[in-house]
Amino acid sequence: MSDAINRSGLRPRYWETTRLDRMTRAEWEALCDGCGKCCMNKLEDEETGEVAFTRVACRLFDDTTCLCAQYPIRHQFVPECITLKPHTIESHAYWLPETCAYKLLHLGKPLYPWHPLISGDPASVHDAGVSMRHRTLPEFEVPEDDWEDHIIEEPL
Repeated sequence: MSDAINRSGLRPRYWETTRLDRMTRAEWEALCDGCGKCCMNKLEDEETGEVAFTRVACRLFDDTTCLCAQYPIRHQFVPECITLKPHTIESHAYWLPETCAYKLLHLGKPLYPWHPLISGDPASVHDAGVSMRHRTLPEFEVPEDDWEDHIIEEPL
C-alpha cells in the first residue's frame, strides 16, 4: 500500500489539494457527508428561484441511516433523481444544502469539522445535529400540496 493512499483508498486530505473534476470516483463519493438533505423534497419559487427544503423525504430515503435504500438502482424508481458530477455541479449548486461538501468545495470553502473526512467518524454528521436522521416524513404520506407545511430552515 502506498504511503499516499490510506486503507479506504483515499489520499490524505485530498479535498484540499484536488479539483473536483480530478478526484477519483471513490474520492468524489466520499465527499458526501451522509446528511440526507439532498434527498428531501424541495420547493422552488418560480419568480425568485429561491429553494426551500422540506422534511418530506424521497420514497427511497432511509430515515435511520440517512442513505438511499436503492442508491445503485435509484433511477429505476426515481428517474428524476440527480446524479451529481463535477461537470454538473455548477447547475445544481443552488439547490444543494449550505453544508454540502460538494457545494462548499465548488465555492472554495473548507469542510466543516464534523464532516466524516475530517472527524474520521461517519456518525459525526448525526452527532453534530446536521443530518436529517429521524426528522423526516415519507413523501407518500404527505400530499404535495401540503409540502410547504413542512419547510425546514437550512442549515440545520
